[in-house]
Amino acid sequence: MTRILLFSFLFYTGIVTAQPGKLVNNVVAQVGDNIILLSDLEQQQLQARQSEMDVDYDFSCNILEQLMIQELLVNQAKLDSIVVSDEQVDAEMENRLRIIENKMGGREALEAFYEKTTAQIKNEFRSVIKDKILAQEMERTITSAVSVTPKEVSSFFNSLPKDSIPFINMKLSFQQIVMYPEITKVDKLRAMEELDGIREQILVQGKSFETMARIHSDDPGSGSQGGKIQASKGMMVPQFEAAVFRLSVGEVSEIIETQYGFHIIKLISRKGEDYECLHILNMPEFSNDAINDASIKMEECYKKLDQNEITWSEAVSRYSNDDRTMQNQGVITNPITGDQTWDMEDLNQVDQQIYLLTDAMEKGDITSPNLYVDIFERKQGIRIVRLKERFEPHQANLKDDYALIKAAAENDKKQRTTAKWVDSKIFNAFIRIDENYQSCSFQHQWLPTLNK
Repeated sequence: MTRILLFSFLFYTGIVTAQPGKLVNNVVAQVGDNIILLSDLEQQQLQARQSEMDVDYDFSCNILEQLMIQELLVNQAKLDSIVVSDEQVDAEMENRLRIIENKMGGREALEAFYEKTTAQIKNEFRSVIKDKILAQEMERTITSAVSVTPKEVSSFFNSLPKDSIPFINMKLSFQQIVMYPEITKVDKLRAMEELDGIREQILVQGKSFETMARIHSDDPGSGSQGGKIQASKGMMVPQFEAAVFRLSVGEVSEIIETQYGFHIIKLISRKGEDYECLHILNMPEFSNDAINDASIKMEECYKKLDQNEITWSEAVSRYSNDDRTMQNQGVITNPITGDQTWDMEDLNQVDQQIYLLTDAMEKGDITSPNLYVDIFERKQGIRIVRLKERFEPHQANLKDDYALIKAAAENDKKQRTTAKWVDSKIFNAFIRIDENYQSCSFQHQWLPTLNK
């Protein structure tokens, strides 16, 4: 496994498969002021075993080296004042949690696996995610000017041993047109009135906030826990936290609006920037008329496409209101890899419906309009899916897989560029490695006394 692929593995898996449990915390390495604990290493070993990878001494050495490289990158990112916003961290955390909870069968299953609330999971891994994003941003800065020419792509491919040319599993790419029914002012007013009635039952009739949260809250993460959230400043959306920090202990807030809907909050405790609260979320629901209107418009769109009255690009521009895809001709990006192609494993994790819809389709075919629930926004809409490409299993070649091979050649060049950067930084950094790992065959000369 190459350094870049392994670093990507470390970055992606950060919280997805880490098991709960206590790990021994001896220091196994130090890079500058930053230490790497045995628990960090063991966590990655656990993740690798769950992915059915062989975890031997050499693999552990490789993991340790990637963690040391990450510390160099994070340190330089801080020196260069690279900024990772709370919003970036929150978005990355939410995306990861939603993908894995979708795979596990819901947020309750995720919390049961970790034996923690969602807020506690976020709090525990927040600094980990932030450092990984910082390291990735620093690596992107180092390699931002790297590009490859067609001649370099060809040379890279021709230099591969014949038995090393990869076999490409079937991959698919998709486009979609999504129309989410409009949430009107009337829908929002109805949600606010419902929540106001719940608030009155709590304040006037003395009903339990926790009980009302279990019955009425639309938040899948906290509703079953009586609305309980334990968090630190910066973890929740700004409007929510502004309300929290205005409250006195025991006080129930007025109704506030966020991107998720309407909330009422009861502050349980606050210490510095840490707080515990209860909240009830009421998400506005669109009316039957709105979903019917969306269905009619999407049927119109489908007929125009089917009869070639409009192109796909025109249809996306005219009918789609999905923020993530409407500006890119409807192309659905794989959130796991960042690519525009999907393999079966990724589809099963993120969007099983697409495979079922398109299994028998040919390139360019479209589905009829169907109900759709976006796992990231938890919004229901109507969508049409188009099979953009179907790449059958085959051994890679320059004619059919030029873009893939170009990306591999570019990654190889970026890897060499990053390796040179790491070598230049090691020279001036304080490095300490536990004696149990000093016999590792590292790619870089971390200690002058290491034998190569």
